[in-house]
Amino acid sequence: MSHRRRPHALGPPPPPEEGGGDASPQSPGKAPQIRPWPERRVLALALAFRAVNALLVRTYFNPDEHWQCLEVAHRVAFGYGHLTWEWKRGLRGYLHPLIFAALYKFLAFLHLDTPWFMVMAPRLLQSVFAAFGDLYLYKLSKLIFNEHVAQWTLFSQLVNWFMFFCITRTLSNSLETVLTVAGLYYWFIAIESSKGISVISKQKAASYQSAHSRKVALLIAALACAIRPTSAITWLYVGLLDFIYIKSKCRFLFLEVIPIGAIVLAATTFLDWWMYGSRVIVPLNFLKFNLFSSGGDYYGTHVFHWYFTQGFPSMIWTFLPLSVFGVIKSREWRLSGLIAWVLGVYSILGHKEFRLDTTGLFFQCYL
Repeated sequence: MSHRRRPHALGPPPPPEEGGGDASPQSPGKAPQIRPWPERRVLALALAFRAVNALLVRTYFNPDEHWQCLEVAHRVAFGYGHLTWEWKRGLRGYLHPLIFAALYKFLAFLHLDTPWFMVMAPRLLQSVFAAFGDLYLYKLSKLIFNEHVAQWTLFSQLVNWFMFFCITRTLSNSLETVLTVAGLYYWFIAIESSKGISVISKQKAASYQSAHSRKVALLIAALACAIRPTSAITWLYVGLLDFIYIKSKCRFLFLEVIPIGAIVLAATTFLDWWMYGSRVIVPLNFLKFNLFSSGGDYYGTHVFHWYFTQGFPSMIWTFLPLSVFGVIKSREWRLSGLIAWVLGVYSILGHKEFRLDTTGLFFQCYL
């Protein structure tokens, strides 16, 4: 699928006019170029903001941030803690809780396993992950659009009420969102460079190109799916859309997708076998329960259009009209198609929830 670069996107500077010097940056009719923000400064801003974010959010939202993560991590680290029925049926993977179990062990080693640190340290660690998500969203927006859009995207990300409310919580969705944004950044670098037609110019593609960017994207995608299998919905759309443009399809499938996916699946499956003490294939159990048997309906069902009419608009809130205008004006149908695809697939399920996903992040790119 070809992409048209927005007319006002920043590009390489125009050549000097014949018989004269460089064109004046303040010539009539020429928009002043926006100075790019150093990525280190963006990351520092995001780290500071998300740290304050984690300390300020003290409310209760969803039991999964405790019972599917921290309680499990506490049991792994200290030998006691309650496991819900999902863990007894092998519906959850241990990769996500083990991150926080390692944090708990580190706090215990430093004799900092006091109530305050045990409560706030996981939030602060998640705030670090969230800050990198902010950085990669900024970089992805700059890659697809331009510096001006990237700055407004970062602003929209930081002031969005639902991101502030949810991104620093220890939900698997939070880390899945961060990984997906980072993976898509590396994917866009690789796929656009290989196609030669893109949202970015050839000069920009050459400067961004990395020999391993596609493999990095696939690795991050596999980890996102290991954290939460629903991430495969996003990557299925992205992968199939770009597959037709890849020249060496067999090499891509048999030397990149399958080996990387198999390694991550084998590693996480072995990890779950070790932690469960039995042969458990978590992604298969997860799909059986949530998709084939509609087990999530036990917690309540919603009408099929709930995500489009209630869930998603509530998360975007006042940004929704501006985002819709941005979608139409930019004509970046790939991202808007991804939003519609993810919301459409989620709408098939009867049980629906307010959760983070990458659709909300991409909608902010259009502001």
